[in-house]
Amino acid sequence: MRELRIHGRGGQGSVTAAELIAIAAFKSGVQAQAFPAFGVERRGAPVQAFVRFSDKKIRLRSQIYQPNYVIVQDSTLIADVNVFAGIQEGGIVLVNTEREIKQSVPEGVKVVAFDATKIALEELGLPITNTTLLGAFAAVSGEITLDALSEALSERFTGTLAEKNIKAATIAYNMLKGEA
Repeated sequence: MRELRIHGRGGQGSVTAAELIAIAAFKSGVQAQAFPAFGVERRGAPVQAFVRFSDKKIRLRSQIYQPNYVIVQDSTLIADVNVFAGIQEGGIVLVNTEREIKQSVPEGVKVVAFDATKIALEELGLPITNTTLLGAFAAVSGEITLDALSEALSERFTGTLAEKNIKAATIAYNMLKGEA
């Protein structure tokens, strides 16, 4: 079983991102489970969402404490939350930032800094980065395919909104393919 933890702030779409990754994983041929964890339920408060991937039925229902992957939607969270907590050696941390990560990173963990906000602003007209980060996650992890992600996005959104989100995810995917 492989596990993903998503760190974001309320209103950034972390829970939606987890659900879409799970749908895309299922469409990619594996079992998947997505669920949120809320603290203070308000816009801007730190939130977490989780996804599990497995070739077998998933019976575990606890939070994820030792993820293989971490997505950080807002790089300012790194100062407030230990986003690297429990990450397994060989894990990948995808951070939405245009800056280099200067925090101490656990040994054997790969950090991919990626400016998803720029793509989201160009393609969606809003700094909503969740679907852009999904494309980046697909590229660096290989856990979901771009086709399955596009299908999940077209089921969740309609019309031009679906097209814009698929385009943002595709741009991110193509930019990061081969980074892992």
